[in-house]
Amino acid sequence: MTAPLTPPHQPSSNDPWQTPPSGASPAPAHKPLYGQELATELRQAVVITAVLTVAGVLLGLLWLWLAPRVPLISDDTAVFLKNSESEEAVGADGTFVLLALAFGVVAASAVFFYRRRGGILLVAGLALGGLLGSLLAWGIGVWFGPSSDVVARAREVGKGVTFDAPLELHATGVVLAWPIVAMLVHLGLTTLFAPRDPEPEWVSEAPWGPEGPEGPEGSGAGAGESMRP
Repeated sequence: MTAPLTPPHQPSSNDPWQTPPSGASPAPAHKPLYGQELATELRQAVVITAVLTVAGVLLGLLWLWLAPRVPLISDDTAVFLKNSESEEAVGADGTFVLLALAFGVVAASAVFFYRRRGGILLVAGLALGGLLGSLLAWGIGVWFGPSSDVVARAREVGKGVTFDAPLELHATGVVLAWPIVAMLVHLGLTTLFAPRDPEPEWVSEAPWGPEGPEGPEGSGAGAGESMRP
């Protein structure tokens, strides 16, 4: 006679398809806090945008202080440049660009070393804040600079008296200097210094070894046979 090694009423412990006992409950799966991390990053992006927008006030005051003045003169019939070959007319644009580049580098570096990681929302906050800050700086420079009413100013100072031209940007695209350099610097810092994610380890989940589902005996049928006398 043959006697089975495994009683028929008890399932084999090596069966990978057996159902768990009714009283056992599966282990709770770990739920990544993607929603919480997203909300945190969104709040930080809003703060970055607000801070950079306010920093545009400082950029505007520095531009107003450092930008070269363009001298104008009137002869009671027209207003024209005092020095027709002077480069002050484009000096205001160059000063604004240099200041905006410096603000972009500082802003991107501060955001990266505070967070030590990348993030699309952080980059969006840098770009939007830099753009709003540049627009605010432009408005402050124009508002607090020399009067934009050149004719009235010429009549006020009189014939042959030199006065400053309004502070303005001849190339309005320079307002993109701050957001563009901020994104590029942040991307470069993230590439160079951001921590790398660990490489995933591939582990085989097969319930049997290289010699078959039931080990070296071969198939499951051979495991149920007993030794004969």
